[in-house]
Amino acid sequence: MASHIPALPLPDTPRTDSVFSVLSGFYSLDSNVPGLSKVILNKLNMKDYGEYRATVEGKAKAISFRNYKEMFKKMEETFEFCTSCNTLPANLCEGQTLKRCVKCLNVYYCTKECQRKDWPQHKKVCKKLRLVAIDRLVEWMMFTGDLPFPTEKWSKSAAEVKNWDDWLPMQGDLTPRLDAILSGTNMEKLWQNASRPRPDDSDLHQSLWRIQSEFLSRVLSVGMAVQQFGLDPYAKPLTIHIAGVSHNETMGARLTDYDELNNMFPGHQGIEIVMVGPEVVDGPIVRPPLRSFGPRQSVYISAFKGLYHQFWEELVEKEEAAKPDLVVGFHPGFHASPGLIEGWLPTLLLLRDLDIPTCFTLYSDKELERSLQILLELEVHIEDSGPNPFASQKPEQVQSTPNKTPVHCNSHYIRFQGLLPQEDLEESGVDN
Repeated sequence: MASHIPALPLPDTPRTDSVFSVLSGFYSLDSNVPGLSKVILNKLNMKDYGEYRATVEGKAKAISFRNYKEMFKKMEETFEFCTSCNTLPANLCEGQTLKRCVKCLNVYYCTKECQRKDWPQHKKVCKKLRLVAIDRLVEWMMFTGDLPFPTEKWSKSAAEVKNWDDWLPMQGDLTPRLDAILSGTNMEKLWQNASRPRPDDSDLHQSLWRIQSEFLSRVLSVGMAVQQFGLDPYAKPLTIHIAGVSHNETMGARLTDYDELNNMFPGHQGIEIVMVGPEVVDGPIVRPPLRSFGPRQSVYISAFKGLYHQFWEELVEKEEAAKPDLVVGFHPGFHASPGLIEGWLPTLLLLRDLDIPTCFTLYSDKELERSLQILLELEVHIEDSGPNPFASQKPEQVQSTPNKTPVHCNSHYIRFQGLLPQEDLEESGVDN
């Protein structure tokens, strides 16, 4: 039986009055499809967002379903609304049902007229949304433990591995590892109970890789930032803080999640990863940070629940946690709303004033542009920015606006450190 199923990840599109990205995303669903947030809660048998959060944090009874078929059915039902007119199933006329696009098996329409009207927009993303629909189900393999699959030791130095095209050949033939997952009990269980036919093995191989790439993208982005800032993990142990982590990053997190850094920097002096954010989910990584450096050639992960500047005041300033050599933030989202920038502002100023090497990743070039503008207004010294060579290969659908072009996790990055030099301030015309 499928009891104690992990809660479904929610989109992170923010509303204007919250410093919590997932809370913001949950209610912003209604701005495009009125009532969608309530539909999701109903499918999870919950009254409100507070009950959802309590469940995620382990303070309430875990979400449970009678069987796997019910679980996958309710997952899919949270995506069921007319893509053209946003009508939810409860608001359809008697005898009317939503029909799914037969090409992507992802979006729904209440009438043929709505589908015809929407086709000029949908045809631009239909093929990619087909991949999204497959990944949405195959991602369950992360919760069963089938993913991530084991990786190999690197045959090249970190400096030689500049992108996925350099990383993949070091892994040899992935087919045996992927086939083992495809023939496993959990994959069989998935397609016996999902509300769609099983894709062919080629599609599933590619889906497994895309999901694996999303997992590894965070780790390799950290390693990339280490190199770009000229930090040397062979000269001394490194402490890396991950600021603003969400519940999606920490739900089901394992103590081994950053072990690819051992392959990237073999024989290093020790790497500590401290994950900090108000939405951290309880689990094995929620433990105190190191006061002194841990064992060499290993990665130590801990987590703190709270805003980053609070973590700094409560632990770092009291020398109960080490000062960071590097701070990384995955999709901080402070560009999106007053509430989020309010939550991030003390952290951004702290990072600037203490001259801490920092790297943020973003979903798109538009998000990059808006984030750069905010950082420049704060007189932050931007070192570098652009496309991330280790971007996730898994496309992400905006749940309430499915025809919006899918984005990719960690697709862009910004590196910054300290205050903008005075001469640059004068040239840019920034008003102090």
